[in-house]
Amino acid sequence: MRTVLDVVGVCLLAAALLIVAFACRRRWLSRDGGTFDCSLQLAQKDHGRGWALGLARYVGDDLQWFRVFSLAWWPKLIVNRRRLQGVTTRRPMGNEPLVTYAGHVIVDAELHDRTVHFAMTEEALTGVLAWMESAPPSTETYL
Repeated sequence: MRTVLDVVGVCLLAAALLIVAFACRRRWLSRDGGTFDCSLQLAQKDHGRGWALGLARYVGDDLQWFRVFSLAWWPKLIVNRRRLQGVTTRRPMGNEPLVTYAGHVIVDAELHDRTVHFAMTEEALTGVLAWMESAPPSTETYL
């Protein structure tokens, strides 16, 4: 009986430490401001499949996206604002309302050879669009 209680105690302690680690990581990522809740469809599947909860932050000309439930300190996706094109919005369809944050809209953006799908609030979308449009003119052309 004592062994079972020890195992349960260790598991509870590990779970508590993991929750603290997630909270510290999120706090560290948000330290400079410019972060917002943002889900990303990682796999090109049907509506409602392949989504991961995350947060995004602005760092210069890049939008960095991080998974919420990860201990990685580096972003899973980095998008340069000059490479984003053809941004359209739509309401969540199918199972998407179940796998994204409540009240988010789906943002479909062309990123050169593929389409990326984000889910964010209308306020965050306004910020992303303003951030995209505020890019200084450049003579570089991305192919």
